[in-house]
Amino acid sequence: MLKYLIIPLANDAVSFCHYERGNKSDGLIELGMLKKAIFWAMTENVNVQFVYPNWEIPSEYKAVIDTIDHAKIVGSHCEDKVLTDEADIVVFDGWEGLDTFKYQSGKSYVIRTDKSDLFENADVIKSLFPKLDRLVVVITDIDKFQESDFQKYETFLSAMIPIVKEEYGKGHSLHFNLLTDRMLLDKMNNCNAGDESITLAPDGKFYICPAFYLDGCKPVGDLGNGLDIKNQQLYRLDHAPVCRKCDAWQCRRCVWLNCKTTLEVNTPSHEQCVVAHIERNASRKLLEEIRTLGEFLTEKEIKEIDYLDPFDIIKQ
Repeated sequence: MLKYLIIPLANDAVSFCHYERGNKSDGLIELGMLKKAIFWAMTENVNVQFVYPNWEIPSEYKAVIDTIDHAKIVGSHCEDKVLTDEADIVVFDGWEGLDTFKYQSGKSYVIRTDKSDLFENADVIKSLFPKLDRLVVVITDIDKFQESDFQKYETFLSAMIPIVKEEYGKGHSLHFNLLTDRMLLDKMNNCNAGDESITLAPDGKFYICPAFYLDGCKPVGDLGNGLDIKNQQLYRLDHAPVCRKCDAWQCRRCVWLNCKTTLEVNTPSHEQCVVAHIERNASRKLLEEIRTLGEFLTEKEIKEIDYLDPFDIIKQ
């Protein structure tokens, strides 16, 4: 069931996920198209998320945007500082400015990084935990993980556990997606692009998500004719044979990465599965550690497993 409409306002709107931001700065969505998109969202009763470029959009666009309740996704280097202060989600495309940014309680902050930079900046991540309430790390090159990287990732997450535990001990219920999301969930909580969310790109057409638009994929409809998603059931969890039986519930289950690595929207890559299960197991250890401080999520249990890729179980 469709719940969210994502609207990148320009071709170079900030990326908040695995895909790279577009580099064309002249692709602002037409104002009339924006009005139609908002009307469509109202008639379909979906939540709207506007994704902004780093440059300030015209005032007439701001006025139209304010005609509907919405969430703002904004880059940390956005020229519009008022917008940055109002943003629901602030995205850092890399590590610049993390130490000087003025964080606000209740907001979500996203760091997009490749694996090498993540492993090298463990201390930076640790330093952020006392400053904010929700930190989301997006690894942009999951598909490039090697066996040695999996080991480094386990080491990285293990180093985060005592620091997160310390924050919980202080009464700070920090949300750090790589560790805390899994221990708080009781079912799959994936991206669900193509099922629960759809993107209206600056060209006025629908795409599964912004990544599909920037990759030059075919649109899946437009505002005049509505959605036309071929084999739409394949985007649902109940049509993902491996994922529907998995309990790495925090996994993004990125359908764009699926297409990129396995050529199937409902089949994840080995790398995506192993990374998700490393996070799952680290979350299990964190849960055990926090419980040494007192009662915590007593109804939750993350079972111990002896595999990192569900495909290994299927092969057996």
